[in-house]
Amino acid sequence: MTGEVLWSLRSECPIPPRLSPYADRVQEWLVGDLLPGLGLAADDAAPGRLAHAGVARYAGRLYPRAAEADLRALTALFTWFFLVDDACDGPGRLGTDRIRALRDGALTLLHAGPRLRHAGLTGPLRRLLVHGWREPRRRMPARWRLRFADAVADHLDGTWREATNKAAGRRPGVAEYVALRRATSAAYVSYPLVEFVTGRPLPDAVHHHPLLREIADTGNDLLSWYNDLASLERDEATSGGHNLVLATAAEQRVPVAAAVGLTAERWRASMGRFVELRAAVPSFGPGLDRAVADHLDGVANAVRATVDWTLESARYPGARAEPVALR
Repeated sequence: MTGEVLWSLRSECPIPPRLSPYADRVQEWLVGDLLPGLGLAADDAAPGRLAHAGVARYAGRLYPRAAEADLRALTALFTWFFLVDDACDGPGRLGTDRIRALRDGALTLLHAGPRLRHAGLTGPLRRLLVHGWREPRRRMPARWRLRFADAVADHLDGTWREATNKAAGRRPGVAEYVALRRATSAAYVSYPLVEFVTGRPLPDAVHHHPLLREIADTGNDLLSWYNDLASLERDEATSGGHNLVLATAAEQRVPVAAAVGLTAERWRASMGRFVELRAAVPSFGPGLDRAVADHLDGVANAVRATVDWTLESARYPGARAEPVALR
């Protein structure tokens, strides 16, 4: 049933699909060059998971206009987040103290650069983040770097809060979960990277404009809830209730199958709101409108990228209910 819902929502999505012409070539680079050079243990299953997941195709859907070299940097960053997600939420996941140390180590590197080391971030994860962060750190202004680091901190804080809930056996209600999910999704990390691709960073006042923030929040919800539908089968066994479908089922006291339908309807309503909000964005002046348009396209691309990549990626085998050309 969930697979049918995912395909139905894809058919209703008004955002056009996009894909970088370099995506498959960068995926080959990831598997053939980057991962082997990280020094992962011989018995580590991560390279195989990442090869089948198609991380570069996900990055290529979010940033279809990125130059090939930039798409490599973005793919390295996305790979880092996927590895962190697996470490914090997979089998044998890190404890809360280790997650907190990982957060502190990552922020040390993002703020101070690779010369300053921190015990919380070592080995392949450190080498991967150094690689992915090199070009954004070199090219982007300090205020942008600070904004990106703040987004990473928010994401890893959310990951820590979810791990703390699971350790305590605490299941969040729907409102609490929606707020937490906005942090754990890493969507807020992906949005500033649009500015890295275009070379047009938004001024802070524009970035924090209430309407643009609502659009960013709504786009985050859309990709997060779609992901929750796709990962429902796995999450029923491992998430401790941290899934919108499961939180809805518990709060409204309905079967999980009914909660799937309610979550899909919530997604449809939010998509309608997303379209309305984008249409209401005013002009910020000729010097900023292009950068704002790029930002809005980036938020929309993140939603559509998640939809299409979910249905093609081996990371979510239950979602692949039928074949389709996704280029």
